[in-house]
Amino acid sequence: MTTAAHALSKNATGGLKAGFAEPVADSQEVFRSAMNAFGYAGRPFEIGQQLDGPTPFNTATSAFSLALMDFETSVWLQTQSDEAASWLRFHCGLPTVEDKTAATFAIITDPQSMPSLTAFHAGEIEYPECSTTLVIQVPSLVEGPKTTWAGPGINGSIEVAIAGLPSWFWSLWDLNRELYPRGIDAVFTCGNAMIALPRTVHVEFEDGSVA
Repeated sequence: MTTAAHALSKNATGGLKAGFAEPVADSQEVFRSAMNAFGYAGRPFEIGQQLDGPTPFNTATSAFSLALMDFETSVWLQTQSDEAASWLRFHCGLPTVEDKTAATFAIITDPQSMPSLTAFHAGEIEYPECSTTLVIQVPSLVEGPKTTWAGPGINGSIEVAIAGLPSWFWSLWDLNRELYPRGIDAVFTCGNAMIALPRTVHVEFEDGSVA
């Protein structure tokens, strides 16, 4: 985006940071990346678009939000950022909610202090798709404890090393997986990359213990 275009966009949005430079094409491209991430769990997918989202969102969180959130969804923000809330309302048309169980999406920007996985809506037997999807920003997708993922969309198994998660995360994830077809899904973001973790994926630590 040129300096003049950026200034015009900023003025048009009342001082908010801009969204996609090409809203339709960029949104479709990021949506495909997100769907591929869920289809091929454990693989990192990069966002090609240059996007400076609101504080405290990274590029991948911002792009995921623009592509998958709209007026029919709702979001819970761990960090109560007026900038982020206003940016989401303007670009996505969606409301923020205080009730975690009412959120379609929850954006976690400080995973060490994130709520328990059980605090979010796991869906209903009749409508398992109505559960909350967590978007969790982490410091690294490759420098954390080594885990092995197996399940649909994974050829055999895949090694993943997400950094920055609380110590209880994987044990509660195992319980979440047992709720299938209910259960939450998660997307980890870092910089301009994301890795998806569907509720169907089984995770073990490097020593073979259940995560």
